[in-house]
Amino acid sequence: MRKYFITGLLVLVPLAITLWVLNLIIGTLDQSLLLMPPSLRPESLFGFHLPGFGTILTLVIIFVTGLITQNFIGNRLLRLWELLLQRIPVVNSIYSSVKQVSDTLLSSSGNAFRKALLVQYPREGIWTIAFQTGVPGGDVRNHLEGDYVSVYVPTTPNPTSGFFLMLKREDTIELNMSVDEALKYIVSMGVVAPPQKKPDAAPRTAQRIEP
Repeated sequence: MRKYFITGLLVLVPLAITLWVLNLIIGTLDQSLLLMPPSLRPESLFGFHLPGFGTILTLVIIFVTGLITQNFIGNRLLRLWELLLQRIPVVNSIYSSVKQVSDTLLSSSGNAFRKALLVQYPREGIWTIAFQTGVPGGDVRNHLEGDYVSVYVPTTPNPTSGFFLMLKREDTIELNMSVDEALKYIVSMGVVAPPQKKPDAAPRTAQRIEP
């Protein structure tokens, strides 16, 4: 009896969590319908709420925005819009910070989260997985002697929160696994381990990332 119950949980729990996450995402994206006039919303056109319609609208808005900003006129409008936001005291701080982070994380030429590392944290002898995000910059670099790297140590099972650390490059080990594999390993609390690969002939260390 207990065996069948656990088997049922193993089948239904992942499915229930997947549906819950999808419902949360779709429900959030459907808020874009509030931008439309009430007469053009699904409730008025079809007489009932149509889940996912706002998600499609959101994806279309994102695609059209990217398409427009790729040409000369759209790029100029984007620059004017950013100059306008930079003149607003509070908005300028928030927008500039968020834009720098999003450019680093989403840009195809960025270096953030490109390598999975093995580091000792929170003390020597205890190892965990971290992601290399770059190298220390600004005035921080003036106070660090040697070759340091910036890393992000995510928490389990929620990797969206974590700790930002600056470690000596020699104290980190570059793992022979992709970022996706490392994230699955972290989220599953070590249950879903990535396939074991043959180690390189030489010890793997984090490669230098130019600031």
